[in-house]
Amino acid sequence: MKKLHECGALFALFFMGLSSCTSAPETPVAPTRQPAPAPVYHPPVVSHPAPPPKPVYKPMLEDQCGAAALQYLVGKPRTEIPVPLDPGKRRVVCSSCIVTQEYRSDRQTIVFSSETGIIESVKCG
Repeated sequence: MKKLHECGALFALFFMGLSSCTSAPETPVAPTRQPAPAPVYHPPVVSHPAPPPKPVYKPMLEDQCGAAALQYLVGKPRTEIPVPLDPGKRRVVCSSCIVTQEYRSDRQTIVFSSETGIIESVKCG
């Protein structure tokens, strides 16, 4: 019986050992720290000053010098040009003549062909 008692004690120890091997409730494992992502390079934003506003096109007043009234002369000989009341506000030039480049909106410019004498254009300037 002593042997049975020893076997029983051994058997009890064996089961106690097995019971200690049972899994215990799992403890939560703290997540491992991930390395921070590498910083992404963003080039600096360069702000350029706004371009200057474009000049607004303002057409000149139509016919400031009265050239519309003389358009009937185009295609006619220069001898038909009427004598102006104010000669300082009209110039008559040939197409190959040298003239000054200043612009006067109140002056009529009558251009005739230097070869034929026929009026080519009547305009302000």
